[in-house]
Amino acid sequence: MRADQSTQRAARVTIRLVDDELPCLVPLSGDELREIRSVTLGHYQRDARSFWAGTRDHDVSQNIEALIRHLLGPPPHTILDLGCGPGRDLAVFRDLGYVAVGLEGADEFVRMARAHSGCEVLHQDFLELDLGNERFDGVFANASLFHVPSQELPRVLGELWTALKPGGTLFSSNPHGPNREGWSGDRYGCYLDLGQWRRFMTAAAFDELEHYYRPPGQPRHLQPWLASVWRKRTR
Repeated sequence: MRADQSTQRAARVTIRLVDDELPCLVPLSGDELREIRSVTLGHYQRDARSFWAGTRDHDVSQNIEALIRHLLGPPPHTILDLGCGPGRDLAVFRDLGYVAVGLEGADEFVRMARAHSGCEVLHQDFLELDLGNERFDGVFANASLFHVPSQELPRVLGELWTALKPGGTLFSSNPHGPNREGWSGDRYGCYLDLGQWRRFMTAAAFDELEHYYRPPGQPRHLQPWLASVWRKRTR
């Protein structure tokens, strides 16, 4: 049933607007949002150990450096690793001298990240964030925000804007695509091109600092990841 539903959802593109201008690729009910959260987090919960084994040696130093070079203000900087998984990058930020805070929705990832990094890890998911006001100098959203349905993306970006200090920096890396969203197995994803991602980010009061595709040194068709860095703009 889920595969059939995902096909139908993915085919319905730009059929209504959110915030009077941004396209909602797929309108979703409250029950559907809860299913997306439950099933996607369940996937990572079940596969936590194999996920860690398969990703712990991935080199994302290019992304970490992209965030760091755009941080403003005097150290120590406080960085939120949004969707920190088992804590690989959280530990890197810690070792570099930053005040690193993780956020993760899957129970097992929360436990693993705390054990691996020794850092504070918030047990929250993207649909129910509670981050406070102006706590963070930077947000590192590596391979995480694409799980947020387009319908909810303006709200989530707004909450990240609020959680950043004035002039704060947001890094994101997402698999890009032809502005489609839906199920891929037991994971829900939203795959936007650069133009559409810019529309969401600028509407949320962020200014673009840079963007690039990954992995480096490959032709574009072999670069599935779109990375971008943004500055919080005064509203």
